[in-house]
Amino acid sequence: MSSTLQGLRCKECKREYPLEALYFCPDCFGPLEVAYDFSGLDAEEVRRRIQAGTTGIWRYADFLPFETRPASSLEPGLTPLVKADRLAEKLGVGEVWIKNDAANPTHSFKDRVVAVALAKAIELGFDTIACASTGNLANAVAAHAAAAGIDSYVFVPSDLEEQKLLATAVYGTTLVGVDGAYDDVNRLCTQLAEERGWAFVNVNLRPYYAEGSKTLAYETAEQLGWRLPDKIVAPIASGSLFTKIGRGFTEWLDLGLIEGELPAFHGAQAAGCSPVANAYAEGHDVCRPVRADTIAKSLAIGTPADGPYALDLARTTGGSIESVSDDEIRAGIRLLAETTGIFTETAGGVTTATLAKLAEAGELGTDDRVVVYITGEGLKTLDAVREGFEMHRIEPTLESFAETVAEPALA
Repeated sequence: MSSTLQGLRCKECKREYPLEALYFCPDCFGPLEVAYDFSGLDAEEVRRRIQAGTTGIWRYADFLPFETRPASSLEPGLTPLVKADRLAEKLGVGEVWIKNDAANPTHSFKDRVVAVALAKAIELGFDTIACASTGNLANAVAAHAAAAGIDSYVFVPSDLEEQKLLATAVYGTTLVGVDGAYDDVNRLCTQLAEERGWAFVNVNLRPYYAEGSKTLAYETAEQLGWRLPDKIVAPIASGSLFTKIGRGFTEWLDLGLIEGELPAFHGAQAAGCSPVANAYAEGHDVCRPVRADTIAKSLAIGTPADGPYALDLARTTGGSIESVSDDEIRAGIRLLAETTGIFTETAGGVTTATLAKLAEAGELGTDDRVVVYITGEGLKTLDAVREGFEMHRIEPTLESFAETVAEPALA
């Protein structure tokens, strides 16, 4: 690996800082991100390294915040990119591809960001990792900490889905339920990061943590034969995933690994927590905080840190940011399952429902190649699909089957 790292840089005033556990600019209080210099990289040599690399995200180590390539027994990445022909036909769209990140070790895209943050925490000398979470991040932090043999603390809203709580506690973490919304949990964790000196992946290690999301863009381009899609549909919670996918494509375009223009970025939010979609609809650049009330708890962030940057990306690429109701979310889960065989959690229902909404509005054409990001597994939010569940119960006889199921008689 030839180092491309420069340091941390403020997204607002552009002041630079060392690669430490720092997440905001002391001068202007703007957010920090990792700065690189890719000018010394040769595109063809990088492509060869990628193709000869691991079967996960460390194959993209040239673009991640490390001096040496990390290693992990739970390396995430290279999840399936599935061509969804039946879904495309149903919606009248040219091509639809499902990037199914439920295929990661703890069944969500959070494995990517946690793997990067944990590796950086160890590199910086931390011995305890922690997070504020709406569920998927809790699963990932607990699992990756267990695999690495370091202590972990996970803070979640106390009313989180039971499936996500069980899938966190099983790894032996210290699980703390906080009476309040995610924003209350996040506020507490910001205070604890200062008091305890732990590595909170989405607080004091946020600049490094966020870099893991770029790997979704790299994989998409590689799996499409080093090509770009025309349109992107992705969920928005804090806005970090959405914007980092954009940054990943931009880095490869600048280096010459791929050619073309950025896809149109379409963001998806639940109507019960849609500060970014509201700002987009009203023409604002700032997201007004909201109190979350939606079944899509993994997207329920009322004060999205990267909301303004998500707005900018959607507008500059000719995309949009939409919101969908809880009923539309449930329908989206079923639509994806019934046309692709992929069972997604509520966040994926938001994304699929937004895809359908865009198609109905004529925003997606018959010549468009659309990539849809599914970020979590449906088994984590079973309560969302209990309504409408049906099972035919019969006696073990042919007569009972014929009477109850009303199957047409065999010819």
